[in-house]
Amino acid sequence: MDALLEQGLNRIDWIRSRMKLLERVRADFTARKPFAGRTIGVSLHLEPKTAVLIEALAAGGARIVGTGNFGSTQDDVVAALKHWGLTIYGRRDVGWDEHLGNVRKVVEHGPDILLDNGADLVALALETGVASRIRGGTEETTSGDDRMRAEFPGRVPFPVIVINDSPLKQIVENKHAVGQGNVESIMRMTNLMINGRRFVIVGYGWCGRGMAQYIKSFGGLVAVVEKDPIKQLEAVMDGFRVGTLDNLAPWGQFFCTATARERVISSSAFAKMPDGAILANSGHFPTEIDTDALRRDAASVRRLGSMLEEFTMADGRRLILLTEGRMIELAGVEAKGNSIEAMDLGFMLQALSLERVNSAPESLSKGPQAVPADINRTIAARMVADFAPDA
Repeated sequence: MDALLEQGLNRIDWIRSRMKLLERVRADFTARKPFAGRTIGVSLHLEPKTAVLIEALAAGGARIVGTGNFGSTQDDVVAALKHWGLTIYGRRDVGWDEHLGNVRKVVEHGPDILLDNGADLVALALETGVASRIRGGTEETTSGDDRMRAEFPGRVPFPVIVINDSPLKQIVENKHAVGQGNVESIMRMTNLMINGRRFVIVGYGWCGRGMAQYIKSFGGLVAVVEKDPIKQLEAVMDGFRVGTLDNLAPWGQFFCTATARERVISSSAFAKMPDGAILANSGHFPTEIDTDALRRDAASVRRLGSMLEEFTMADGRRLILLTEGRMIELAGVEAKGNSIEAMDLGFMLQALSLERVNSAPESLSKGPQAVPADINRTIAARMVADFAPDA
């Protein structure tokens, strides 16, 4: 067996053994075949946990056509998915244009249902005129939800359940799994201690809350940049300094974005950061840090390894960018992503939501919307039973 394929299959076997919620879903789908005759188009981070979700959907009778997200595809997992006979496009090192071409190929297969991450599939379905034949879909991220509401409000003619709107995902995956995973990724990539270091978290949503909490637990000092006064108050009550980016830029040593907004850190902040400041992005799209402006402003740029770039500014200060501004958990070498248990919950949300848009699209409104309450309650009860059986 090819070494890459064997590695992918072995990693998926380990992950599958720990995803007990999806194990039950897969057994149920295998028996009922709820997706028989349907094609599910997938645009999602292709890593071992995603493969277990895709396996469950295929067991439910779905034809899977998919591609990875930009910069996070794991080639051994792609090899495994292709080995299972699935139509999968993409690899780790594709450029942006090739990535968009792979998304287009997925849409050209005429999927009935979309499993999207960042609204790339929805955007192309609208652009190519095939949206009218789609039954519905899911969107993994707040970034994709924001994009649908901003770029094509009222134009999505089918229901899209936004998984990130589920309180289960916000608490379990975003706050705890993403929060912890991002901090661990920064430590692993830089080989630096957290204790006593000054962190500026830009955005105090669920992921920002999680990062702040875990940095604090490691002994780091945290300040928060947030526009919403209610979230500002929450950050203050949680024990964090709150200020503007302009005011905090000279203070910070690490800057982490989690906003789902473009260019929230740009030239005005770069000009005030201290020598050696480190920049990392937690958001889905690689645009929260204005890397184009950083490259323009820098006098010189050099690689410090596969995950770090050093930008020397005209005044001699050096700024360090992690993973080219892409999502730090999944764009780095040996990326692990969120914890298995968190993604087990998140992907059960995906599986049951996809079943709902297939079986009862008429029960849902058109366009982006929250996960149905009964699905949230079902999954919460199952996870409590696994984690706290005496509850």
